[in-house]
Amino acid sequence: MSEIDLSAIHSLAEFEPLARLVMDPGAFDYVAGGSWDEVSLAENEGAWRRRRLRPRVLVDVSRIDPGTTMLGQATAMPLAIAPMAAHGLAHPDAEVATARAAAAAGVPFILSTMSTCSMEEVAHASPDGVRWFQLYSQAEPARTRELVQRAEAAGYGAIVLTVDLPLLGYRERDRRSGFELTGPHGNFAAPGSSATHGGGIHADGFAQLKQQLVTGLSWDDLATIRSWSSLPLVLKGIMTAEDAQLAAEHGVDAIVASNHGARQLDRVQAPTDVLESIVAAVDGRVEVWVDGGVRRGHDIAIARALGARGVLLGRPILWALAAGGGAGIERALAIVREEFEIAMALLGTPTPDDIGPSHVVLEALRSER
Repeated sequence: MSEIDLSAIHSLAEFEPLARLVMDPGAFDYVAGGSWDEVSLAENEGAWRRRRLRPRVLVDVSRIDPGTTMLGQATAMPLAIAPMAAHGLAHPDAEVATARAAAAAGVPFILSTMSTCSMEEVAHASPDGVRWFQLYSQAEPARTRELVQRAEAAGYGAIVLTVDLPLLGYRERDRRSGFELTGPHGNFAAPGSSATHGGGIHADGFAQLKQQLVTGLSWDDLATIRSWSSLPLVLKGIMTAEDAQLAAEHGVDAIVASNHGARQLDRVQAPTDVLESIVAAVDGRVEVWVDGGVRRGHDIAIARALGARGVLLGRPILWALAAGGGAGIERALAIVREEFEIAMALLGTPTPDDIGPSHVVLEALRSER
């Protein structure tokens, strides 16, 4: 495929067909797909579209500032890049390119345990960026502890523990294609080896995950994980007010309302639809973030109105990486930032803190009146 004119791309959706052209079909379906019938996959995007914004007028919006903080770290807008495995499936520069693009855009980047590049390699490539590490708890506690302590030593600012993957969901696309999440997996490379140049484990990543994941992880384990470092602890995969309440009681620093990109249990609600109940349950004790189906700057505004501190952006980042490398991601982030800034101005909200519950309504309720 000839070089893409990134300036001609004006929405996140435009990156996906470009990614399809350059990625291996099995790898593309692995990234794009959900579980079972993909009901929740469609709902994740649909839930944002069901919300309607309520703009206020005659507000001074001569100066718009989309910046805020997440976990006390400055971010250029209420957005971080979600953890996703194996960026090398999209582009040879893998997570190194993603981390650099995130740093250039001023937003945090969450590195997956199952990344192509090692956490140390990514840290070296983006020393000035805000980086957090997503953790899959391993079957051997010593290996989990090692990952946590390596992340802290490499300058990562938080541990984002995924709690909704005791085992893999029924991912029909991958079963049909026979796709295997082969390596390299940089965080499991031998010391001194480079994941992007042949280091790491090349075995089927799905099999590796099944062997390593702790299916018995419980609330009682959180204190142990916290004891291994001084880093803030975030729980990713909270979908009920009951679990949000428990997370707050266990003293975590933030939670992510997430159904794992609709890749685990199908026919669950969209995170957007449970967000308000989760925010109410934690009652300001912890930050709440949300992911799943974010595709427009409007979605960030809706998330803020529903009480989230910020959103995590997933699949469009990999589509942009496949289409244009790091420059593609920079373009994607520039698009969503511009969209958010325009939405803020038209809402009559000069800063993210000005966006509140009165700025959004559920379409179904509005149409019933």
